Amino acid sequence: MKSSRWLSIRSSIFGCLGTCLAGLLYAIALQYFVFPSKVVLTGFEGIAAATAYYFDDQTLFLWIYAIAQAVLILFAFFQISKVFAFRTLLTVGTVTAALIFLPELEFANPEPSNERIILVLFGGILAGLSKAIALRLRGSTGDEDVLGAWFAMRFLKPVGTVAIVAAAVSTTYGLILAYLSEGKIEPVVNTLMYTAIYIFTSAETLNNFFRKFKLVLLTAFGKEPRKIGSSITEVAPHRTYTVQEAVGGFSGDQMKLVRTVITHEELPEVLDRIRLNCPEAFWYHHDIEGISSQYYIKPIG
Repeated sequence: MKSSRWLSIRSSIFGCLGTCLAGLLYAIALQYFVFPSKVVLTGFEGIAAATAYYFDDQTLFLWIYAIAQAVLILFAFFQISKVFAFRTLLTVGTVTAALIFLPELEFANPEPSNERIILVLFGGILAGLSKAIALRLRGSTGDEDVLGAWFAMRFLKPVGTVAIVAAAVSTTYGLILAYLSEGKIEPVVNTLMYTAIYIFTSAETLNNFFRKFKLVLLTAFGKEPRKIGSSITEVAPHRTYTVQEAVGGFSGDQMKLVRTVITHEELPEVLDRIRLNCPEAFWYHHDIEGISSQYYIKPIG
């Protein structure tokens, strides 16, 4: 009992430290890659960043960012889970503190086009990675990730999908301010191109490293379908499976096909268990899209 409690405490400690690390990585992405390249972020962060660019005052970003995240954390507390809200608070707090205390470094000049594209791409990758780390540890970096977590739980869609939708509003706002500031259309189009690259890079990185809501159809067949089925339910007791009769085309032997729909997060453990319990079984899997709303996925928090 004490060992189980200690493991739970240790897991919570590492989870909190991990979300703080995600916050630090996200702050580094903002401070050294996103802000210098002046791309518009998604959601409330994008509104805050565009306002800060327009007035040339990063303090405005911190104020708007902090107020918006406080509201979203309250939403997460009541609509998602207390653990998710607390770890999001840790991440957002780390981002805010890091942006205040991180030193100014000029290791890349965003003016030449080749330098700016590198800043945008690397910033998008680093931001997407930090979001994935936070979400895998049952937290988030705040902003559209909170809404993305809620949206994914309700509609079983990848978390990064919401970032694309949130970007539409913030990018429009940012482009309007960019036009008012410059008075020319060319800088606005330039900002739009780099912002689009950043948003899609970040969203794609997030969706590739956080696969909780990506589904896969696993098919395994052999002469002992009960062992294959129990291998699935041992790892994921909330899952079920179907068994179908089949005949080998070459051998003519009778066999059973066992099929189940699981998440990418559950797949590695299920395959390990099948290899252990049924080493002779043959299996394959492929990604699927579209599934009934009754399909159960454990909440993020």
